Amino acid sequence: MEGVGKGLGGFVSPGEAAMLEGKSPSVKIPLPPLRRSSSDLWFLSYLPLALSDGLSTPLIPLIAIARYDPSPFVVTAIIAASTVFEVPCMILWGNLSDRVCHRKWFLVASFGATGLLLFLMSIPTSIGNYFLLNLAEGIASAAGAPVGTVLLLETRNKRWWARDLGLFGLISGFGAVLGLVVGSVWFILGTPAGTQFNGAYAIEAMRWLLALSGALAIGGAFTAAAWVEEPHSLLSRSSLGEFGIGDHGVIERLRRTRRRVLHVIDLTRGLPQRIPAGEYSFLAAMLVMSIGFQVFYGPFPVFLTSGVPQGAYLSQQYIFMIYLASAAFATGLFYHSGIAVEHSNPKWVFIASLLARAALVPLFFLVPHLVPGSSTGAVLDRTMLLVGLNGAMGVTWAFLSTASTLFLLRLVHGRARGKALGWYNALAGLGGLAGTLWGGLLYGWYGVETTFLISTVIVLVGAALLLTIRFHTTPFEPRPPEALTRRVSRRSAG
Repeated sequence: MEGVGKGLGGFVSPGEAAMLEGKSPSVKIPLPPLRRSSSDLWFLSYLPLALSDGLSTPLIPLIAIARYDPSPFVVTAIIAASTVFEVPCMILWGNLSDRVCHRKWFLVASFGATGLLLFLMSIPTSIGNYFLLNLAEGIASAAGAPVGTVLLLETRNKRWWARDLGLFGLISGFGAVLGLVVGSVWFILGTPAGTQFNGAYAIEAMRWLLALSGALAIGGAFTAAAWVEEPHSLLSRSSLGEFGIGDHGVIERLRRTRRRVLHVIDLTRGLPQRIPAGEYSFLAAMLVMSIGFQVFYGPFPVFLTSGVPQGAYLSQQYIFMIYLASAAFATGLFYHSGIAVEHSNPKWVFIASLLARAALVPLFFLVPHLVPGSSTGAVLDRTMLLVGLNGAMGVTWAFLSTASTLFLLRLVHGRARGKALGWYNALAGLGGLAGTLWGGLLYGWYGVETTFLISTVIVLVGAALLLTIRFHTTPFEPRPPEALTRRVSRRSAG
C-alpha cells in the first residue's frame, strides 16, 4: 500500500495525492504533529462485518425464495427493504453523530443491532415479519454508515488518509469475498449431492449460515468497542469534497453502502457554491444507470433459482460461486482499475465499461437456452458460464466505480464537490431502489428476456447522456488543513 495513488486505487490525481500528503508543489502547508493511533487494529473491526455482508447478500433473498416461494416482485421488495430508508436514516444518524461527538458508539450500536436482527431473521417466521426484520436491519446498519469513513479520517493524520482509505476499502472487499468463500464451502461440504434448493435440509443450512452472519456482525461490535477510538477533533464534511475525498464501493452487490455516504449528509446543509448546471447531466446519467443495473440485479436471485429456460435452476453452492466471481474480480482489480483510469480519460473509461456491461447482460438469459436440462453436467456447465459472465460484470464494476467518481470530481470544483458527491450517492441509492422494485415487476409480468433487455436499454441511455458532457479538468485548489477541522473541547467530547 505504498503511495497515495496505490492506496486509493488511483482514485485521486497526482496533484490531489500530493496535496493529501502535504506535498503540494505550489502551496506549502505545515502538517500537524503525528498522533499515532492507540491501535491500528480497529481497521480489522470491519472485517467480521464485511464477512457478514458477504454471507447475507445472497442469503436473504435465497431464504425468502426457498422458504416462502414468493413472486419475483416480493423477492425484490425484500431485497430493497434494507435500503428503502437508507438515505434519510444516514442523514439523521450522521447529523446526530456530528452533534453528540461520540462517533464510536454509533458504530458499535450499528454493528450489534445489525447482528441481532440478522440472527432473528434466521429464525422461522412469516414472510411479513421477515420483511420487517430486514427493514429494521437496514435502519440499524444506516447508523454506522455516515460514521465509519469520517471516523477513520478524524483519528488518522492527514498524510495517511489516502493510504488508509484504500486499506479500509480493501479490507471490506476482502472480507466480503471471504464471506462468499465461506458460504460456498459451507454448502459444498454441508449439503449432500442432489439436495433440492427448497428442501428442508437446504433451508436449515441457509438458516444456520445467516445466524453465523449475525454472530459475525456482533463480533464486529465487540472488536469496535475494544479497538475504535473517539476522535479528538471533528471534520467539516463539506470541506472534504474539495480534497477529492470521495467514496466508491469496491464490490457492487453488497446490501449496504457503508463507505459511500461521506457527503450525503451535506444534502441537508447549504453551501455557498452551487453545482454547475452542466454537471446535472452527469447526475441524471447516474440515476438512469443505477436503475438499469438493478433492473438486472434485483431479480437476479430469482433467475438463478428458477427452472430452465426462464432461469438457471441452480442450488445454493453454485449461486454463491456466481456471486463470488463478481466480488473477487472487483476486489482484485481495485488497484489496477484506478491506475488505468488515472492515466487515461475517465469519461471514456466510464462509457466503455457501460457498453461492455450492456453487452454482457443479455448473455445471461441465453445460458439456459444454450445449456438446457437438469443433469449434473448441464448444471455445472451453466454454472461455469454464469461464473464467467458475472466475473466479467465484476471487472466492469471495478472500472465503473473508479471512473465515475473521478469523472465527477474533475467536473466540479471547490466546496461544490462535496455536494455533488452527496447527490451522486443519494441518486445512486434512489435509482438502485427503484430499479430493484421495477425489475421484480418486469420479471413477474414479462419474464427474464424482456427484463434483461430493458436493463440493457436503460444502461445504454445512461451512456448516451454521458456523451453530451464536455469533459474538462478542473484545477485542484487546496485549502489549509485547519479549515477542515474544528476542535472539540474535552467537556463536549466527554
